[in-house]
Amino acid sequence: MEPHEFWQEIHPPEDAVPPPWQDRFPARLPDGRILFLPIRALGDGATGIASLILNQAGFDVETTLAEMLAAQLAPLDLDIVVGLPTLGLSLARSVAERLGHARYVPLGTSRKFWYRDELSIPLASITSPGATKRLYIDPRLLPLLEDARIALIDDVISSGTSITAGLDLLKHAGHRPEVVAAAMLQTTRWKAMLFDGHKFGEDHVKGVIRTPLLRMTPRGWHPADPD
Repeated sequence: MEPHEFWQEIHPPEDAVPPPWQDRFPARLPDGRILFLPIRALGDGATGIASLILNQAGFDVETTLAEMLAAQLAPLDLDIVVGLPTLGLSLARSVAERLGHARYVPLGTSRKFWYRDELSIPLASITSPGATKRLYIDPRLLPLLEDARIALIDDVISSGTSITAGLDLLKHAGHRPEVVAAAMLQTTRWKAMLFDGHKFGEDHVKGVIRTPLLRMTPRGWHPADPD
């Protein structure tokens, strides 16, 4: 596949191929269909991850992921969805709409003059190393969270850093979500951070697709042994 062709089409189940993989990982959707994701080598060259950049996905792919995530969240009887910037915002909005909500709460990294510094925390991202940002919640939206059953949504949960920042900010504001959710749960590195920081286990995390840490072999990429 050419680089611009990833994330544009959902393939039938029979298109999946077993490892070793060369340049793409066949991520399986809940209905058995396949979304091919590009494999990105990490800095050591020996390990890699399957990548999803949601705002580059075809509209049908983005819609399908939002519908499938909403279906997972619907039984939780949620009152409000909170979205993490940047790529989690469009997914959070789409999921909230499919849950029948009239609106959602977007977190942001751009400080408006009426924001309060005590309602912000530092934000780092695995895909933007070295970036110095802060994560804010608009104080005017805090009433929407009162006594509400909350879902916190990002596009991908990978190391756990971004989703934990969102949990930290909501905790500062006096709230604990019922669930965190994403289009993709990338590897399992996030598990320790979510549990150690907020006692969020597997039952508090939802994702449409799950992708493993990959390891390079002489023949290509294979799933790495679990830690």
